[in-house]
Amino acid sequence: MKAWQHLKTILHHKRLVRAGCFKVGLYRQGIMHDWSKYSPTEFLVGCKYYQGNMSPNNAERVARGYSSAWLHHKGRNKHHMEYWIDYSVDKEKGICGMEIPVKYVVEMYIDRVSAAKNYQKGAYTDRSPLEYYENGKSIHILHPNTRELLERLLTMLAEEGEKATYEYIRREVLKNKK
Repeated sequence: MKAWQHLKTILHHKRLVRAGCFKVGLYRQGIMHDWSKYSPTEFLVGCKYYQGNMSPNNAERVARGYSSAWLHHKGRNKHHMEYWIDYSVDKEKGICGMEIPVKYVVEMYIDRVSAAKNYQKGAYTDRSPLEYYENGKSIHILHPNTRELLERLLTMLAEEGEKATYEYIRREVLKNKK
């Protein structure tokens, strides 16, 4: 039962991301998004820790002290900020966020919106992804340019809505960036 519910959650999330990516012209990313979730490393853990209202990775993290599925996932999916954490060339700075290519920041935005819709269902509003982001913002390791773009998109969604934000991404953000 949990396996079927987990699979349905993944498929619904992927449909939402695909639709969002297609709206802005990121067709390949819309199709390829989160394929690693079907790997045994991620899928089996997701089935075991499935709860339906949040990522199974959070439950695995509570149970084991870390999430093996998340460690696998973030290392294979460029739309996650954690994929882009590395040592700075300036040895004084240590570990920092690298600047993420714009197309992956857009996919990150779409992923966040889709995850909020997937887990919050009827309680979702266009403010939900921004509120979730702001709740964890203090611990995010992001390059300043990446942070600015992601926050601009999440704020625009909250203030102007989904249609205006997708139009802005297509016309301004991704123009000549692919």
